[in-house]
Amino acid sequence: MTTTERREPEQTAGERAMLEGWLEYHRRTLAAKCEGLTDEQLRTAAVPPSELSLLGLVRHLAECERGWFRKVLTGDDPGPIYYTDEDEDGDFHVTEADTWQEAYATWQAEIETARRNAAGFGLDDLSRGKSRFTDTPFNLRWIYTHMIEEYARHNGHADLIRERIDGATGD
Repeated sequence: MTTTERREPEQTAGERAMLEGWLEYHRRTLAAKCEGLTDEQLRTAAVPPSELSLLGLVRHLAECERGWFRKVLTGDDPGPIYYTDEDEDGDFHVTEADTWQEAYATWQAEIETARRNAAGFGLDDLSRGKSRFTDTPFNLRWIYTHMIEEYARHNGHADLIRERIDGATGD
């Protein structure tokens, strides 16, 4: 099933390398969970009435990358990709018109922007923007830790969705 290479960070890595390594590991885990599936399978909801799908998770994580590493960290607010004020869960609301090719390309572009933006900050540097939850700034360490948690939680969802689709299991 999986051709995406994943490596856990070195056990003795420094703090930044450790945080970046675990984030990258979880990014690649989500990609691996989606490999080899058709657009239709990627749009398959976990268990009705839930709309949670692998494609929706990828779109959601693209929004998270954009939100935390652009809007919050740098103060750049290009606006949402998939959700709107009228549909705050639009990233999860996939239709037959939504494709893996588009979602994957968007997600990877946001990851690349996230890497570039994070490279300009130290772990203790405070964000220039604000989240929708608080006006208090975040340091880069907090953002990395939150994104690792976000991916890890959703990778658990991805495990269950993938197993339901074709029986594939694994970490």
